[in-house]
Amino acid sequence: MPNIIIVYHSGYGHTKKVAEAVLGGATDAGASVRLMPVSELVDDAWAQLDAADAIVFGAPTYMGGPSADFKKFADASSKPWFAQKWKDKIAAGFTNSAHMNGDKFLTISYFVTLAMQHGMIWVGTGMMPSNTKAATRNDLNFVGGFTGLLTQSPADASPEEAPPPGDLETAKVFGARIAEVTARWIRARADVENGGHQPASESP
Repeated sequence: MPNIIIVYHSGYGHTKKVAEAVLGGATDAGASVRLMPVSELVDDAWAQLDAADAIVFGAPTYMGGPSADFKKFADASSKPWFAQKWKDKIAAGFTNSAHMNGDKFLTISYFVTLAMQHGMIWVGTGMMPSNTKAATRNDLNFVGGFTGLLTQSPADASPEEAPPPGDLETAKVFGARIAEVTARWIRARADVENGGHQPASESP
């Protein structure tokens, strides 16, 4: 069972709602998943991150990049970075902003760079966009994220109102993909450690 941690910051509750949807999709796909707000990062939490198979980064996009609270977490991750404790873990990310664009791809790019510095393996959404004339706002991947999950919440909408159902369903599908890719990665690593052969109990 993949062990996945979603470490995130949410300013008003919208990004938390996305994190919960990612968790739901990953859990339904068979993973053990935990939400970890950056405000709760004590010593034990860092140890749990070190032990995870996958770490998913989440933050709202403020002024063209991730929130300052998330950046504090990223800076503090220099300690596990120095020991390369997150090397070869699966990584993924998501962001929410009030505009359909809002330069939120820069936030995803920040997550990718952070993951690469840690030597992690990045997973994108694996989804085609909803980009036809017949597409509706609640179709999967309407905002069109490839490298990471992009969701949108109007500036005057409460977390009970936004992100819309289609974005949350996209988050669930993304969570399932992260769980499935992580499971395959764990199996492949175990196979290599076993010399490229299945254990006798699993042989055909």
